[in-house]
Amino acid sequence: MEETSGSTADQPATAQLRRRLARADLRAVPEARRALRELLRHWGRPGKSEIAELLTSELVTNALIHTDHDAILTATVRPSGLRVEVRDFVGRRPRPRVPDADDGTHGRGLVLVQSLADAWGVRAHGVGKSVWFELDGGAV
Repeated sequence: MEETSGSTADQPATAQLRRRLARADLRAVPEARRALRELLRHWGRPGKSEIAELLTSELVTNALIHTDHDAILTATVRPSGLRVEVRDFVGRRPRPRVPDADDGTHGRGLVLVQSLADAWGVRAHGVGKSVWFELDGGAV
């Protein structure tokens, strides 16, 4: 895991978490939550931090379950808000779908992201894509 932070008179303080997630290693999900919780410890937005953990879990899980590749988690905190991005190396774009009652807990990840994030999207890369969400820095 790599964390950086810094500030200058011209630039507000930022903190960043960057972690490579091994292919199909679902142990990375709780580890990512813990690392994000530590990153957000001083953010001062408890309700938003809990939402961020949930949505990060969903994106990490999707990347590990629906691809057969490694993924990269990046979370950046600024006073204006949080951006979390999970990059994988498969070009297939995810789509939110209404889960079937018989699906149990499957199929709800992007629906949660869509409903709880202030913004979200998918960005194509030369190889693969990033699925991201943002939470603003305001109170819940």
